[in-house]
Amino acid sequence: MTACAIEPPSTGAEDGGTRCAITADGTYAARLAPAGDSWFPERWTLDGPEPYAVPLPGNQPEEPGTGVQPMGDGRVLIHRLVAERHAFSLLYPTGPGTGELPLGAVECPEPGTRLALLPPAPGGMRAYALAVGPRSSVVWLVAGGAFGPERLAEVPGRCSGGVWLDRGGRLLALDRELGGHTKTVVVDLERAGEVSPLLQIADGSDDRLLLADPDSGLLLISSDAPSPGQERLGWGVLGSTLPVRFPECLRLPECAVTPFAIQPGQVLTPENCAVALRVDGALGTWVGIWRPAERQVRHLPAPQGWLAGAGLWTENGVLRLPYATEATPCGVAALTAPRTGPPEQARGTAEPEPAAVEPEPAAAEPEPAAAVATRPVPLQQAPLGRLVTK
Repeated sequence: MTACAIEPPSTGAEDGGTRCAITADGTYAARLAPAGDSWFPERWTLDGPEPYAVPLPGNQPEEPGTGVQPMGDGRVLIHRLVAERHAFSLLYPTGPGTGELPLGAVECPEPGTRLALLPPAPGGMRAYALAVGPRSSVVWLVAGGAFGPERLAEVPGRCSGGVWLDRGGRLLALDRELGGHTKTVVVDLERAGEVSPLLQIADGSDDRLLLADPDSGLLLISSDAPSPGQERLGWGVLGSTLPVRFPECLRLPECAVTPFAIQPGQVLTPENCAVALRVDGALGTWVGIWRPAERQVRHLPAPQGWLAGAGLWTENGVLRLPYATEATPCGVAALTAPRTGPPEQARGTAEPEPAAVEPEPAAAEPEPAAAVATRPVPLQQAPLGRLVTK
């Protein structure tokens, strides 16, 4: 059997109506919804007694690759490619119709440049996009600025990913490919786009940041440092001097594993944070739940119609998963995993093999680190400890 493939979380802007984006506080979601052979934007309100959807159709159907992102005030940002220009607008309901506020456009004249929305920023008042060219990448503020799209920072190399490290929307982590290897760097949006290194597990490894929780500092990482040529899923803590750990239980044979949500509010206890995993295997798609302290993955069935890869934890450990079916066009399922006991097997359409479970260690025994891992979150020259605590 081959090891699992590790996929970065999706921003929800690439696969038509199969994915959705959720604001950082979990209040709103947005997606492209199907209407026959067409697509139209749809906003979901998630913070009331019952979730409900508001359709936001325009004068004509949207292209399947159109990007949508919810804003904190209930409007929806839409990103369209119009005659080689990337146009941005805010959509909002106006009685029976849809209002649209144009924000401007970004031109990418260099051949081969791709531009996509970054994950929703904390606070919900601003939205960002990343333009990736052959030699450098540019971070754009596309909503929330004073005069339309604003170029904020240019980073040498080809960047991907996009993870927010703080609650203020200041520190953006990007996975930068430069010199034949990929390492995570941090762009400080309040210091003219100053770039600092974050992940450098080994000189010749490819290291990517998949998720981060600002409360606990828990980081979900993929790297081929422990097994060259084979990506492994690991975890570390922002600002810690301990090495990244690569639990054996996160190696799911013949499966693609995508971490998509970390439980917030676990201040100073990263090992107790619940992490939600999307697991794709030959028998379907299901949900995995894992905590660093438990060292085992619990497998749970995904709700029918799950907008796969979308979800949000509450502070008390409830995983909320948006789904849409013919009977329930706007629904949210709640999953809770117990902290102790044997792993749960998924039921229904997906019947995965149980994950390998490592023996429970003594309370003070740290998980062994990969021999090649020196300082996983090297805050070597990067002033991240100081920036995050401000």
